[in-house]
Amino acid sequence: MCQGVAAMAAAVNDEPDRDFYIATDAEPHKLRRRAMLAKYGPEIRKLYGYDPSTAVQVMGVTVFQVIMAYLVRDSSWWTIAVLGYVISATCNQNLFCAQHELSHFLALKKPAHNKVISILSNCPLVVPTATTFRKYHQEHHSHLGVDGWDVDLPTFFEASWINTAVQKFLWVFCYIIVYGLRPMLVRPKSVGAQDVVNIAVVVGFDVALVYTCGFKSLAYLIIGTVMGGGLHPMAGHLIAEHYMFAKGQETYSYYGSMNHLTYNVGFHNEHHDFPQIPHTRLYRLKE
Repeated sequence: MCQGVAAMAAAVNDEPDRDFYIATDAEPHKLRRRAMLAKYGPEIRKLYGYDPSTAVQVMGVTVFQVIMAYLVRDSSWWTIAVLGYVISATCNQNLFCAQHELSHFLALKKPAHNKVISILSNCPLVVPTATTFRKYHQEHHSHLGVDGWDVDLPTFFEASWINTAVQKFLWVFCYIIVYGLRPMLVRPKSVGAQDVVNIAVVVGFDVALVYTCGFKSLAYLIIGTVMGGGLHPMAGHLIAEHYMFAKGQETYSYYGSMNHLTYNVGFHNEHHDFPQIPHTRLYRLKE
């Protein structure tokens, strides 16, 4: 059984529904994938694989953020606030989207190498998320929209109680925090060896940054993570991808220029249809 969230605002429905929409038909992406492969199988399978240029881009943004954190170490708090929103939020949301691409092992040939890149690029995000994101995201694909499995779904509390303009503003403002806490409340998982490595590397980076550069450098990155996943143009995909604005449509795509900064995460129907295709070739599904 697939579940999508009913429209979250009156702007998209004449009578806003704050309950869940229940669908009993088959998961749509599996059906579409089967139909497309039956008709265009050889052409589509040629798009499968990985693209090393993704790893280069991800590590480039990671190094840039580390350099920026060093450069702002003696800046005023106003400067850090502005740079945190304009630069750090953009870069950190880029790195968050990179976690999505790396969780499918689409940057390098070997899964282990993708995992290494994901942990290293997790450092500027301040909070260790790479390994846990991968586990939950795999379930997002295998159990799309299934209550209790897909933690991208808002909880009943969110759908039922966050309904005023002020509540929605605050919810969006701290959405990346909600996004991070929701899995631990809905579907907690045990900590594995890879999680320990992820925690050690990221926390070690945080401690080393504060020790060598001071707290302002860490604050620059924290602002980037929180704002980049909240009230920021880069974060729109977090709500646009699967929140149901039209009944019967559970996944939405966006084809605008913001995709250049988010590893084409806007091609979301295409991605769910064929998660084996790297972001640099997803657009070819539309040709």
